[in-house]
Amino acid sequence: MIAMPSGRSGAPRNILFLCTGNSARSVLAEVYLNAKSGGRLRAFSAGSHPKGEIHPLTLATLREAGLDTGGLRSKSRDEFAQADAPEMRFIVTVCDSAAGEVCPTWPGQPVSAHWSFPDPAAQEGTEELRRSTFREVFRQIRNRVDLFLALPLESLDRLSVKREMDEIGRAHA
Repeated sequence: MIAMPSGRSGAPRNILFLCTGNSARSVLAEVYLNAKSGGRLRAFSAGSHPKGEIHPLTLATLREAGLDTGGLRSKSRDEFAQADAPEMRFIVTVCDSAAGEVCPTWPGQPVSAHWSFPDPAAQEGTEELRRSTFREVFRQIRNRVDLFLALPLESLDRLSVKREMDEIGRAHA
């Protein structure tokens, strides 16, 4: 078995969460994983058609959970396909439309998976219903990220990591 190597010089492994707008789901996943990984992993988020701003209820949900929202911005996935971008070990699409899009060729051939979550930004209705939807989607994201963080990445080969990440995507969140 060939284990998944860590980043250069023991640096954390990078993971990119992709969505279409990069204003809600991918940002929730990025911030939560960064807060919970203990430095073992470093998360980023991006979108195929970024909205240009983080949804206000994304920020509210993260703050409610006691997580830092400083420095967040909505950005294009193209930033991470550049030669000088951080090398990704993992790519996770978190919305169905992003999963169906043609993605750039990522340097380093990262392991990819799809974890589908409903779009909380699309929820209409009262403020409380919209907040509740954001909280529920964030709960689902936390559950899947926690499963990912529990994987013994240091001892799994690439195919095993792919299989586990796909299984997490199928898990009832």
